[in-house]
Amino acid sequence: MARHDSSAEDQALDRLPKAKLNRESLRETLSLYGYVRPYRTRFYSGLATLLVSASLGLAFPLLAGAMIDAALRPGGAVVPLLGALTLNQVAALLAGSVTLQALSSFNSSLAFNRVGQSALADLRRDCYGRLISLPMAFFGQRRVGELTSRVSTDIAQIEGALIDALPQLCRQSLFLVGGITLISLTSGRLTLVMLGTLPFLIAAAVFFGRRLRRYSRETQDQLAATNTIVEETLQAIASVKAFANEAFELGRYHQANSRVLAAALSAARWRAVFVAFFIVALFGGIVIVLWFGAGLLQAGTITAGQMTRFGLYTIFVAGAMGQSAELFSQIQKTVGATQRVRELLREPAENAVDPDAATRARLDLPARLQGAVAFEHVNFRYPSRPEIQVLRDLNLAAQPGERIALVGPSGAGKSTITALLLRFYAPESGRLLIDGRDAGSYPLGWLRGQMAIVPQDVLLFGGTIAENIRYGRPGADDAAIREAARLANADEFIRAFPEGYATLVGDRGIKLSGGQRQRVAIARAILKNPAILILDEATSSLDSEGERLVQLALDRLMEGRTTFIIAHRLATIRDANRIAVIDGGRVVESGTHDELSARPDGLYRHLSSLQFGQALEK
Repeated sequence: MARHDSSAEDQALDRLPKAKLNRESLRETLSLYGYVRPYRTRFYSGLATLLVSASLGLAFPLLAGAMIDAALRPGGAVVPLLGALTLNQVAALLAGSVTLQALSSFNSSLAFNRVGQSALADLRRDCYGRLISLPMAFFGQRRVGELTSRVSTDIAQIEGALIDALPQLCRQSLFLVGGITLISLTSGRLTLVMLGTLPFLIAAAVFFGRRLRRYSRETQDQLAATNTIVEETLQAIASVKAFANEAFELGRYHQANSRVLAAALSAARWRAVFVAFFIVALFGGIVIVLWFGAGLLQAGTITAGQMTRFGLYTIFVAGAMGQSAELFSQIQKTVGATQRVRELLREPAENAVDPDAATRARLDLPARLQGAVAFEHVNFRYPSRPEIQVLRDLNLAAQPGERIALVGPSGAGKSTITALLLRFYAPESGRLLIDGRDAGSYPLGWLRGQMAIVPQDVLLFGGTIAENIRYGRPGADDAAIREAARLANADEFIRAFPEGYATLVGDRGIKLSGGQRQRVAIARAILKNPAILILDEATSSLDSEGERLVQLALDRLMEGRTTFIIAHRLATIRDANRIAVIDGGRVVESGTHDELSARPDGLYRHLSSLQFGQALEK
């Protein structure tokens, strides 16, 4: 079982699909050289020293055989290109080659690691930069786990190829070609005997390797299923105990664990058969080669040194062939990973960079928006759900500084209106005007810089409270952060923490209460000082005291800003300048609370009666 307790990353790498090797896929993979190019000097240095190291490795059997011949012959041994050498001379040459090989291997390993890690750091940066710059339509059609895999598992596979597989491929290719050439020069007859035994070993390795990988993958899948059961049980431990279902969960885990054991034992049986077969085939082949070689040695056809040289070169060739299947599999996975990463990098991105002063002047951008907003005959469908029309001929306008409340049944299109306002999406038809200009004419980064949103479910970043508030205006000083917190009614509870503004909020802000998270989000919006504000059910999940404090902070925040308020709790929007009732993707009613409540058959009056438990008086 211990053999299968690999890390989650190793399991993910093992499950990577293998791509077909063709001209197009290889061209795609070779495009990664663009990330190596800035470090090409070190890369070529590593490649050169790798070739030196491999060449010296091939010289080792030659010198080892020569040393044996020098010991057995009074006149020494004849070494190609060097002539006759004594035993001590051969030993010194062998020691020098080993030392030089070690130094070359050190340089090549260090060079490939530095180049690989540097290139991959650039690739990760580009992938993450492209990922966060993609439009919301892209994220609506992808899973988070899939996207995370692009910048983790796929790049980890490419990392393994650059740092390990590529050097190994070069080294083993040289060992294979050079080894076969040198054993052929040593003894052609013995080479034919040796090569005759290799097909059986290769066929066995391929046959057993496929089955072992299949059973290993099955074991990992079953083990992942047991881990899922453990995770689900612990996350819902209160429900498990409340329903007294400990025995049920234990039985569920036992069944999954039994499947893991069965898969692991199947893999173990195949592994045991493979080991036994490999020992018989490998050592049987060695016995055949040694027997035939001993006959040649006895007949004086070859020397003892040549026999030694032949044996060592045979090990080199066998090792290179043994690694070829794994290297080929790694290359297939790398090609697939490269295709997925390149696919991400080719996705069209948003240009959400705030333009410089010169660009702002050229585009005639004001220092600050006034906040006038108008939706004119807007129609919209989400790209992930093109069959559903969300907005239908929507007309809605807000004057600078107005508070517009959006109410209506779930799915009416309220959140979609704010998504279009933030330009997460573009209208299918119709126009969105901001200060009389088409919203699409504004630079995206600048326009979003003029807006802020306080959502219903605030997800804070895992840093400090100060860092989360500063997110509204990166670079703001501590005094500005404290003032924003004071206006958001957050300063008091923040100072009550021992670490104050340096308090870590935990994953997604879990260490803070819902009201505290809301006030931190409000402080962030105050610090940003937007012209247009979006409040998305900002007080819906709070208790009475928390709602009171948050509402006071929101009142301060809304002063002088055009505000769109999405609300299901109608009591929170009585003071809005105008209430727009959305139903079926269009505005069906518009007016103040009193005006809409006075309509006997109006949707707003109906929603009010449902919330307050009684019909409004006429």
